[in-house]
Amino acid sequence: MARNSQNKLPKTSTRLGVSAQLKGKLKFRDSLRVSGSFEGEIESEGFLYVDAGAVVKADIRARSVVLGGTVRGNVHASERVEMLPSARVYGNVRTARVRIGEGVVFEGQCEMIRNASSVDVFAVPANQLRKSIQDIYQTEL
Repeated sequence: MARNSQNKLPKTSTRLGVSAQLKGKLKFRDSLRVSGSFEGEIESEGFLYVDAGAVVKADIRARSVVLGGTVRGNVHASERVEMLPSARVYGNVRTARVRIGEGVVFEGQCEMIRNASSVDVFAVPANQLRKSIQDIYQTEL
């Protein structure tokens, strides 16, 4: 990904502007920067950046997520989650890597993913999830 020299974050291909207010299910492939407000559900194979001052009320599923604004909802990122000092996160975080800046407000639980490709707790029935977890632990022993 190309880097934006001003803020050292990957350059985003799409932007939801400061005055924009959107509700619904948002799907995208590459990258999105939210500077306004969004309510609903966000699903992506790419990178999501929630700008300082932005308000997101949604469950988020993406590859990588950088949070600078307020997020109310669960965040699932297969690669990483970064919470910048201006972030306020009210929900659970599930990811392979996490970075939490000084001054972040984070009310929720953080779960670290060992093998993101083998278990998806949001997409499988409970009995299948149990079996997947047992299989992972048996192969590690």
